[in-house]
Amino acid sequence: MRITDLLKSSGLALHTNASTKDEVFNLLIDLHDKNGNISSKEGYKAGIMAREEQGPTAIADGICIPHTKCEAVKKPGLVAATVPNGVDCEALDGNPSTLFFMIAAPASGSDVHLEVLSRLSTILMDAKFRDALLATTDPKEFLSIIDQKESEKFADEVAEQAPAKTAKGGYRVLAVTACPTGIAHTYMAAEALENAGNELGYPLKAETNGSGGAKNILTKEEIENCDGIIVAADKNVEMARFDGKPVIKVKVADGIHKSEELVNKIINGEAPIYHHAGGAAESSEDDGEGFGHQIYKHLMNGVSHMLPFVIGGGILIALAFLLDDYSIDPSNFGMNTPIAAFFKTAGGAAFGFMLPILAGFIAMSIADRPGLMVGFVGGSIANAGTTFASAFDSSINVVSGGFIGALFAGFLAGYLVLGLEKLTEKMPQSMDGLRPMLIYPVGGLFLISAIMFAINPFFSWLNALLATALNSLGGANAIVLGAILGGMMSVDMGGPFNKAAYVFGTGALAYQTAAGFQIMAAVMVGGMVPPIAIAIASWAFKNKFTDNDRKSAPVNAIMGLCFISEAAIPYAAGDPIHVIPSCVIGSGVAGALSMAFGCTLRAPHGGVFVFPTVGNPLMYIVALAIGSIVGALLLGLLRNEVK
Repeated sequence: MRITDLLKSSGLALHTNASTKDEVFNLLIDLHDKNGNISSKEGYKAGIMAREEQGPTAIADGICIPHTKCEAVKKPGLVAATVPNGVDCEALDGNPSTLFFMIAAPASGSDVHLEVLSRLSTILMDAKFRDALLATTDPKEFLSIIDQKESEKFADEVAEQAPAKTAKGGYRVLAVTACPTGIAHTYMAAEALENAGNELGYPLKAETNGSGGAKNILTKEEIENCDGIIVAADKNVEMARFDGKPVIKVKVADGIHKSEELVNKIINGEAPIYHHAGGAAESSEDDGEGFGHQIYKHLMNGVSHMLPFVIGGGILIALAFLLDDYSIDPSNFGMNTPIAAFFKTAGGAAFGFMLPILAGFIAMSIADRPGLMVGFVGGSIANAGTTFASAFDSSINVVSGGFIGALFAGFLAGYLVLGLEKLTEKMPQSMDGLRPMLIYPVGGLFLISAIMFAINPFFSWLNALLATALNSLGGANAIVLGAILGGMMSVDMGGPFNKAAYVFGTGALAYQTAAGFQIMAAVMVGGMVPPIAIAIASWAFKNKFTDNDRKSAPVNAIMGLCFISEAAIPYAAGDPIHVIPSCVIGSGVAGALSMAFGCTLRAPHGGVFVFPTVGNPLMYIVALAIGSIVGALLLGLLRNEVK
């Protein structure tokens, strides 16, 4: 599909006088609405802003391509605007954006919009083409310029690339580009690298790993015959195929802005040889990451894979207690009726995988696939609390090593596998196949089992100590803990502080005690407050919020009720001095009240949808309401009037 199949004269606003990013976005949204592309301007804008929160869609060189795929879109659409004076959209190069293309894609159906965006991103790399678009005030001429450029560009590509593919030796340089959130950066990096190769006289092929999947995939023959590979990516790509080849790994932005330099490094033989040790992840030090950031990244990989098990299992277990009859057999509560027994058994099955999954994917983040099995087994041993003594005598009682034991097992497993890789890297090349298939799984399993059997008594003791501490938590101490955890949920709204509090809450669920359920309740109510408080403040203090802020308030409130703290990020980013302290205090109040009222929560997510499973639900709603009102009042008092 061509760009002009989606872009029409009625979807253009040329030489506008907009002075802010919000004004331009509203103008483009109005054009989509006018052309019948969307069913709800508010819903579509929420999708656009949610995408912006993941990272600015302003690329560089004055280009901004906001886009979203959501339920508010009726049919694929493209609109455009030129702003000669430029507006600040947080572009990669720090320059104002002057050329805007906004894409609307339906939530379901084909991904035709991805093809249009890739073609658009490609032709926009031509500075003369951009200048021609900015210069015209005639919609027909604007479309004609695009149509002509698109015809020239993609017709030339077919003619230019055909001889290169059949040339002896194939492509001299290969590349892989990938962006984790959008696709514009992916295709712009690919285009920049291909252009640099053509200008330097070296055929170059770029594989794109965008949200539409891998395209233009590199073949085994091309990899074998090339001089080297440039990997310009901000997410993991398949690297095993490049073993033994010169490889340069950089960020996707470098693929756009340093393309010629990167191609020259390959041609001049300056790229290091890449060694893929049996699937092990390469050291993150190449990316300049600190050790603390690496640990955080590995932990979040485990937590993100663990959460579906905790959420699914926790909600089903909560439903079991909601649907059961306590009076039948108090000691068997949750299993007294057939429907309750079904939910509790199914939920318990999922919940039982929580700690092994956590440990397994922490290890996999450290050591790639060879670490998964070793970490999974280590987490299982920690969860079971198995020791050498209990292995030989089944009558010995064991205590689970719990969440902390599984965390330790995950990191231990990952670094054990990395150690095995280092120890065996000087083995004869003929034995390389034995390393991932025999040495890593057998050696890793033996080592993780022996170590965890030996140290499990310590983690069992520590776990029992923590369980006792949680069970004895009460009064002022519980309220203070609730205030701290609730406040942490609002410090960075999805960042490290928020994640630390949430991980603590989900870890407390593993104890299956009233105190653990209270902690989870305080964490969730604290995370619900920020978007709701901002929405209330925008309604109560209209003179301190813009019209657009107030229009977005209903969506913000709904997202808050669904326990999506990130909905508050745009407001916090725009006015952190006033928004963050107000939300932190409001969330802290809600968390403290939840603890004081003894509210419990067995499900680690869901917002209002899991309120029926909350212990003491009426007072939980009171805690949420009071915390949100406190945050709204503080924000209304601290925030300056909008001029």
